[in-house]
Amino acid sequence: MSAAAAVDFDAVVIGGGPAGATAADDLARLGHRVLLLDRAGRIKPCGGAIPPRLIQDFAIPEHLLVARATAARMVSPKAVEVDIPIEGGFVGMVDRQQFDEWLRERAASHGAVRCVGSFERMTRDDDGLSVVHFSADGGARSVRTRAVIGADGARSQVAQQAVPAADRGRFVFAYHEVIAVPDALPPGYAPGRCEVHYNGTLSPDFYGWVFPHGASVSVGTGSADKGFSLRRGVMQLRAAAGLAHARTLRREGAPIPMKPLPRWDNGRDVVLAGDAAGVVAPASGEGIYYAMLGGRLAAEAVAQLLTTGDARALATARRRFMREHGRVFWVLGLMQRFWYSSDKRRERFVSICRDKDVQQLTFDAYMHKRLVRARPLAHMRIFFKDMAHLLGLARV
Repeated sequence: MSAAAAVDFDAVVIGGGPAGATAADDLARLGHRVLLLDRAGRIKPCGGAIPPRLIQDFAIPEHLLVARATAARMVSPKAVEVDIPIEGGFVGMVDRQQFDEWLRERAASHGAVRCVGSFERMTRDDDGLSVVHFSADGGARSVRTRAVIGADGARSQVAQQAVPAADRGRFVFAYHEVIAVPDALPPGYAPGRCEVHYNGTLSPDFYGWVFPHGASVSVGTGSADKGFSLRRGVMQLRAAAGLAHARTLRREGAPIPMKPLPRWDNGRDVVLAGDAAGVVAPASGEGIYYAMLGGRLAAEAVAQLLTTGDARALATARRRFMREHGRVFWVLGLMQRFWYSSDKRRERFVSICRDKDVQQLTFDAYMHKRLVRARPLAHMRIFFKDMAHLLGLARV
């Protein structure tokens, strides 16, 4: 690290999760001098689900998939189960500990300089360049850089120090336990099925999950209610899944953003990506694809800044992201606020998921990351069925 600290970098990426590692990799491939700064031992609670679109767009090798989910089960507060086959596709499952490290190593293999350390603050030198201060190897370090990408999580210090309105995000606090799958499988356990549990005792405003990871399984929940016991919710969910006495491999908790920030850049040389920018989908909690896309868009914006010197390029990262996915985030936000607000509504929500049109369109949109407009009659049928549930006219 000492040799790298004596020179300037074109870009410093702070945070080595999927967003930061992707941004560092893309910039390094373009020939830019990149420092990737990441804390030691950082793993966030995550079900680890990735869609085929991510695998294709970001060239993820097969060996990183610890499981392939080919079905989903929705469980209502009254324990009504709705099984949904994922026809013509699958949900890839990854272990974030392995997945994130592979992404960081890929960035390093293309020329990014890796450093394990903790970001502290940013200042400016006499030339107006950003100076990134951090601790590493037991001492204080600093580097001069032309651009900074803040990918340092939901409570981003980069955002707090550099980007206006960074305090306007909304969060769910997530907690999960990674559990070794016992040799004798619990009754009903399916290694190729993701389970999503909608129940106020597991979460008053989100959901609980049981996601298979091959030899292990992620069992977790989340809530924006700081008074709700996430550990108790996970304990209850483990018992329901027959995993109460299975061996716990690790426990992790962290805030998860549920709303994109209104601004991702400082108009000069800083841009945000991933959780720091707030790009986790409401209702579903999906974040890996959106983080990696955000990292790529941030890298492209920084590359344009480095080439042209025009700081307006930084704003294109958020603009492009919201143009492609803003409507989905808005719809999912409405869904979460309405359907997750009571067990009576959760019961009706799971009932809607029985509908074949809903199932097909939902997984088409998930796997391909776009709103599906090719079936207008299906959309119309879904609209009228939703209205029947909203008005209490449909049977549950």
